[in-house]
Amino acid sequence: MATQPRSKKTTIYAVAKEAGVAISTVSRVMNGSDNVSERTRERVERAIEDLNFRPQTSARRLASQQPQMIAVAVPSFTTPFYNEILKGIKNEMSNYELDIMLYNTGSKDPESAGENFFDRGTADAVLMISIPLSDALHAQVTSSGIPTVLVGTKHPDYSYFYLDNYRGGRLAARHFAERGYTRPGMIVPKTPSRAAEERMRGFIDEIHEANLSITPSYIVSGLSTKHAGFTEENGYEAAEKIIGLMTGGDPGPDGVFCTSDTQALGAIHAFRRAGVDIPGEIGLIGYDNLKLTKYLDLTTIDQHMVSIGEQATRQLMKELSEPNVEKVQVVEEPEVIERSSTRYQ
Repeated sequence: MATQPRSKKTTIYAVAKEAGVAISTVSRVMNGSDNVSERTRERVERAIEDLNFRPQTSARRLASQQPQMIAVAVPSFTTPFYNEILKGIKNEMSNYELDIMLYNTGSKDPESAGENFFDRGTADAVLMISIPLSDALHAQVTSSGIPTVLVGTKHPDYSYFYLDNYRGGRLAARHFAERGYTRPGMIVPKTPSRAAEERMRGFIDEIHEANLSITPSYIVSGLSTKHAGFTEENGYEAAEKIIGLMTGGDPGPDGVFCTSDTQALGAIHAFRRAGVDIPGEIGLIGYDNLKLTKYLDLTTIDQHMVSIGEQATRQLMKELSEPNVEKVQVVEEPEVIERSSTRYQ
């Protein structure tokens, strides 16, 4: 293989092709992973040398040799869920003399927006919140050489702090079953995100294990698709459908799991306007344990989002200051916060 001068087109894709391996294998070699055979490692290292490939780093860092900018890539600045994580990040970043750059990827195609972000090369380290790593984005993160920590998604090559949405859904169903609810229902987004799907799947699996069933017409959504459907409008419109069932001769669900607290807020408003008693006629569980839920006495699932933001930031700072520091991969356990929107035993 002849040595070539590095050009702008030399990427991790080219290295993988030259070595005859997957992009993830190149990534593991570059990150010093032990999970690569010696023969494969030598082949990848030879391809890197022959192509004169070097990961990009930001011009700012090259010039100063000191980290100055931490970027936080997030699908939305206005969704309460993300605001709680951002609060934790800001809490921890107050201990460091570094700038924070917030980058809104948008909720429709965060992966493509993430790719555009890494093309800019303006940050010294990155926290990525709820952005799945496609092969293309994974390649860009690796070739950038920028320390990156994931929140809300998993990848074997990076430190991550993952929210166990499936278990959270199971906890909600178990709470209903243990308190004698027999007609469970759900308020879900019109087009569920991965997180919503996991919560729904966990809820349904636990309901079946409790020898209960869930009537398909008791799984309802509104029309709103803003913020992945985790909105008050969605909750309000979905609750109106349940009210329609109850006034049309169907008993309707006696316990409703909302896949977010914001949906639960809209549902509470709709039920109260219709004179439906909570929890007398219908129990309600939210998800996220946002600050407002304690004022609504809403039973909810707590994901410890502020703590997650703090932990992820601490790990990012370790990886920024110590390139060979061990990666950590944390799955955060949710818990039920019981309040008066569900009846007690």
